[in-house]
Amino acid sequence: MNKNLLSKVKNLSPVQKQELLSLLEELEAAKSREKCHDGFMEFVSEMWSAFIHGHHHEIMADAFERVAKGDLKRLIINMPPRHTKSEFASYLLPAWFLGKYPDKKIIQTAHTAELAVGFGRKVRNLVNSADYKAIFPDVSLQSDSKAAGRWNTNQGGDYFAIGVGGAVTGKGADLLSLMIPIQNKRVQALISTYSIEHTSGIHLDRDSVYNLMVLSLW
Repeated sequence: MNKNLLSKVKNLSPVQKQELLSLLEELEAAKSREKCHDGFMEFVSEMWSAFIHGHHHEIMADAFERVAKGDLKRLIINMPPRHTKSEFASYLLPAWFLGKYPDKKIIQTAHTAELAVGFGRKVRNLVNSADYKAIFPDVSLQSDSKAAGRWNTNQGGDYFAIGVGGAVTGKGADLLSLMIPIQNKRVQALISTYSIEHTSGIHLDRDSVYNLMVLSLW
Protein backbone atom coordinates (compact mmCIF):
# COMPACT_ATOMS: atom_id res chain seq x y z
CA MET A 1 0.00 0.00 0.00
CA ASN A 2 1.20 3.53 -0.77
CA LYS A 3 2.97 4.96 2.33
CA ASN A 4 1.08 8.26 2.08
CA LEU A 5 -2.22 6.43 1.88
CA LEU A 6 -1.22 4.15 4.73
CA SER A 7 -0.46 7.13 6.96
CA LYS A 8 -3.87 8.60 6.17
CA VAL A 9 -5.54 5.33 7.09
CA LYS A 10 -3.73 5.27 10.42
CA ASN A 11 -5.04 8.76 11.16
CA LEU A 12 -8.66 7.75 10.64
CA SER A 13 -11.01 7.44 13.56
CA PRO A 14 -12.28 3.97 14.53
CA VAL A 15 -15.62 4.73 12.89
CA GLN A 16 -13.95 5.84 9.67
CA LYS A 17 -11.74 2.76 9.65
CA GLN A 18 -14.83 0.58 10.02
CA GLU A 19 -16.53 2.39 7.15
CA LEU A 20 -13.43 1.93 5.00
CA LEU A 21 -13.27 -1.77 5.87
CA SER A 22 -16.94 -2.16 4.91
CA LEU A 23 -16.30 -0.45 1.57
CA LEU A 24 -13.33 -2.73 0.88
CA GLU A 25 -15.42 -5.81 1.73
CA GLU A 26 -18.16 -4.61 -0.62
CA LEU A 27 -15.58 -4.13 -3.35
CA GLU A 28 -14.22 -7.66 -2.89
CA ALA A 29 -17.75 -9.07 -2.91
CA ALA A 30 -18.52 -7.22 -6.14
CA LYS A 31 -15.34 -8.56 -7.75
CA SER A 32 -16.26 -12.10 -6.65
CA ARG A 33 -19.78 -11.75 -8.04
CA GLU A 34 -18.45 -10.54 -11.38
CA LYS A 35 -15.96 -13.42 -11.64
CA CYS A 36 -18.63 -16.01 -10.79
CA HIS A 37 -21.10 -14.42 -13.17
CA ASP A 38 -18.66 -14.61 -16.07
CA GLY A 39 -16.73 -17.78 -15.23
CA PHE A 40 -18.24 -21.21 -14.60
CA MET A 41 -15.19 -22.54 -12.74
CA GLU A 42 -15.19 -19.51 -10.43
CA PHE A 43 -18.85 -20.18 -9.69
CA VAL A 44 -18.12 -23.86 -8.97
CA SER A 45 -15.30 -22.95 -6.58
CA GLU A 46 -17.57 -20.61 -4.64
CA MET A 47 -20.47 -23.08 -4.41
CA TRP A 48 -18.43 -26.26 -3.82
CA SER A 49 -15.75 -25.81 -1.16
CA ALA A 50 -14.54 -29.43 -1.41
CA PHE A 51 -14.18 -29.34 -5.20
CA ILE A 52 -10.97 -30.96 -6.51
CA HIS A 53 -9.85 -29.36 -9.74
CA GLY A 54 -8.93 -31.43 -12.81
CA HIS A 55 -7.96 -30.64 -16.38
CA HIS A 56 -11.15 -32.19 -17.75
CA HIS A 57 -13.14 -29.76 -15.61
CA GLU A 58 -11.51 -26.86 -17.44
CA ILE A 59 -12.54 -28.38 -20.76
CA MET A 60 -16.14 -28.76 -19.62
CA ALA A 61 -16.19 -25.27 -18.11
CA ASP A 62 -14.95 -23.71 -21.34
CA ALA A 63 -17.66 -25.54 -23.29
CA PHE A 64 -20.37 -24.46 -20.81
CA GLU A 65 -19.28 -20.84 -21.06
CA ARG A 66 -19.53 -21.02 -24.85
CA VAL A 67 -22.99 -22.56 -24.48
CA ALA A 68 -24.07 -19.76 -22.15
CA LYS A 69 -22.79 -17.13 -24.59
CA GLY A 70 -24.68 -18.73 -27.45
CA ASP A 71 -21.50 -19.64 -29.33
CA LEU A 72 -22.14 -23.37 -28.93
CA LYS A 73 -25.65 -24.72 -29.50
CA ARG A 74 -25.05 -28.49 -29.44
CA LEU A 75 -22.78 -30.17 -26.90
CA ILE A 76 -22.21 -33.85 -26.08
CA ILE A 77 -20.20 -34.83 -22.99
CA ASN A 78 -19.07 -38.45 -23.09
CA MET A 79 -17.22 -39.64 -19.98
CA PRO A 80 -16.99 -42.67 -17.67
CA PRO A 81 -18.77 -42.60 -14.31
CA ARG A 82 -17.38 -40.59 -11.37
CA HIS A 83 -15.87 -37.76 -13.45
CA THR A 84 -18.13 -34.96 -12.09
CA LYS A 85 -20.11 -34.65 -15.31
CA SER A 86 -23.49 -34.99 -13.54
CA GLU A 87 -22.57 -32.48 -10.83
CA PHE A 88 -21.37 -30.06 -13.48
CA ALA A 89 -23.92 -30.51 -16.25
CA SER A 90 -27.11 -31.32 -14.35
CA TYR A 91 -26.57 -29.44 -11.08
CA LEU A 92 -24.12 -26.54 -11.22
CA LEU A 93 -24.63 -25.55 -14.87
CA PRO A 94 -28.43 -25.04 -14.59
CA ALA A 95 -27.96 -23.00 -11.40
CA TRP A 96 -25.27 -20.84 -13.01
CA PHE A 97 -27.26 -20.47 -16.23
CA LEU A 98 -30.36 -19.29 -14.37
CA GLY A 99 -28.25 -16.90 -12.34
CA LYS A 100 -27.02 -15.31 -15.55
CA TYR A 101 -30.37 -15.55 -17.34
CA PRO A 102 -33.13 -15.77 -14.71
CA ASP A 103 -35.85 -15.39 -17.35
CA LYS A 104 -34.77 -18.49 -19.33
CA LYS A 105 -36.34 -21.95 -19.33
CA ILE A 106 -34.54 -25.23 -18.58
CA ILE A 107 -35.67 -28.80 -19.16
CA GLN A 108 -33.67 -31.53 -17.42
CA THR A 109 -34.24 -35.09 -18.58
CA ALA A 110 -32.82 -38.37 -17.29
CA HIS A 111 -33.47 -42.06 -17.78
CA THR A 112 -35.74 -42.06 -14.70
CA ALA A 113 -38.09 -39.43 -13.32
CA GLU A 114 -36.60 -39.95 -9.85
CA LEU A 115 -33.13 -39.00 -11.06
CA ALA A 116 -34.38 -35.98 -13.01
CA VAL A 117 -36.38 -34.68 -10.05
CA GLY A 118 -33.37 -35.31 -7.80
CA PHE A 119 -31.33 -32.97 -9.96
CA GLY A 120 -34.17 -30.46 -9.82
CA ARG A 121 -34.20 -30.59 -6.03
CA LYS A 122 -30.45 -29.97 -5.83
CA VAL A 123 -30.58 -27.04 -8.26
CA ARG A 124 -33.59 -25.54 -6.46
CA ASN A 125 -31.91 -25.82 -3.06
CA LEU A 126 -28.73 -24.22 -4.39
CA VAL A 127 -30.64 -21.31 -5.95
CA ASN A 128 -32.34 -20.82 -2.59
CA SER A 129 -29.09 -20.88 -0.60
CA ALA A 130 -27.30 -17.93 0.99
CA ASP A 131 -24.08 -18.67 -0.93
CA TYR A 132 -25.93 -18.48 -4.23
CA LYS A 133 -27.73 -15.28 -3.28
CA ALA A 134 -24.35 -13.71 -2.48
CA ILE A 135 -23.39 -14.24 -6.13
CA PHE A 136 -26.78 -13.63 -7.76
CA PRO A 137 -28.63 -11.39 -5.26
CA ASP A 138 -31.43 -10.54 -7.68
CA VAL A 139 -32.39 -14.17 -8.37
CA SER A 140 -34.71 -16.17 -6.11
CA LEU A 141 -37.44 -18.78 -6.27
CA GLN A 142 -40.98 -17.72 -7.07
CA SER A 143 -42.87 -18.04 -3.80
CA ASP A 144 -45.75 -20.13 -5.17
CA SER A 145 -43.68 -22.48 -7.36
CA LYS A 146 -41.07 -24.50 -5.48
CA ALA A 147 -41.74 -28.18 -6.25
CA ALA A 148 -38.51 -30.15 -6.68
CA GLY A 149 -39.22 -31.14 -10.27
CA ARG A 150 -40.86 -27.95 -11.43
CA TRP A 151 -40.20 -24.45 -10.16
CA ASN A 152 -39.85 -20.87 -11.35
CA THR A 153 -37.56 -17.96 -10.63
CA ASN A 154 -38.79 -14.55 -9.52
CA GLN A 155 -37.97 -13.23 -12.99
CA GLY A 156 -40.04 -15.65 -15.04
CA GLY A 157 -37.47 -18.41 -15.49
CA ASP A 158 -38.63 -22.02 -15.47
CA TYR A 159 -37.06 -25.36 -14.46
CA PHE A 160 -38.75 -28.61 -15.44
CA ALA A 161 -37.44 -32.14 -14.71
CA ILE A 162 -38.74 -35.16 -16.59
CA GLY A 163 -37.85 -38.83 -16.99
CA VAL A 164 -37.90 -40.86 -20.18
CA GLY A 165 -41.48 -41.41 -21.28
CA GLY A 166 -42.85 -38.50 -19.28
CA ALA A 167 -45.23 -35.97 -20.81
CA VAL A 168 -43.47 -32.83 -22.04
CA THR A 169 -45.52 -32.07 -25.13
CA GLY A 170 -45.77 -28.36 -25.70
CA LYS A 171 -43.01 -27.42 -23.26
CA GLY A 172 -40.39 -24.97 -24.41
CA ALA A 173 -36.72 -24.83 -23.43
CA ASP A 174 -33.78 -22.48 -23.75
CA LEU A 175 -31.41 -25.04 -22.23
CA LEU A 176 -32.16 -28.73 -22.68
CA SER A 177 -30.00 -31.16 -20.67
CA LEU A 178 -30.11 -34.92 -21.25
CA MET A 179 -28.49 -37.34 -18.80
CA ILE A 180 -28.06 -40.76 -20.43
CA PRO A 181 -26.26 -43.77 -18.90
CA ILE A 182 -25.63 -46.22 -21.74
CA GLN A 183 -23.87 -49.43 -22.65
CA ASN A 184 -21.86 -49.53 -25.87
CA LYS A 185 -24.20 -51.91 -27.69
CA ARG A 186 -27.15 -49.62 -27.02
CA VAL A 187 -25.58 -46.29 -28.02
CA GLN A 188 -27.31 -45.91 -31.37
CA ALA A 189 -30.69 -47.04 -30.06
CA LEU A 190 -30.66 -44.65 -27.12
CA ILE A 191 -29.37 -41.69 -29.09
CA SER A 192 -32.19 -42.36 -31.54
CA THR A 193 -34.62 -42.41 -28.60
CA TYR A 194 -33.35 -38.95 -27.65
CA SER A 195 -34.01 -37.39 -31.05
CA ILE A 196 -35.87 -34.76 -29.07
CA GLU A 197 -37.55 -32.78 -31.80
CA HIS A 198 -39.12 -35.92 -33.27
CA THR A 199 -40.17 -37.88 -30.20
CA SER A 200 -40.60 -35.71 -27.12
CA GLY A 201 -42.79 -32.85 -28.24
CA ILE A 202 -40.44 -30.27 -26.73
CA HIS A 203 -40.44 -27.07 -28.74
CA LEU A 204 -36.87 -26.08 -29.61
CA ASP A 205 -36.01 -22.80 -31.28
CA ARG A 206 -33.04 -23.65 -33.49
CA ASP A 207 -31.71 -20.10 -33.24
CA SER A 208 -31.74 -19.78 -29.46
CA VAL A 209 -31.94 -23.16 -27.69
CA TYR A 210 -28.84 -24.80 -26.20
CA ASN A 211 -28.82 -28.62 -26.20
CA LEU A 212 -26.58 -30.54 -23.82
CA MET A 213 -26.34 -34.36 -23.96
CA VAL A 214 -24.41 -36.10 -21.18
CA LEU A 215 -23.44 -39.72 -21.90
CA SER A 216 -22.00 -42.15 -19.36
CA LEU A 217 -20.49 -45.31 -20.85
CA TRP A 218 -20.36 -48.36 -18.57
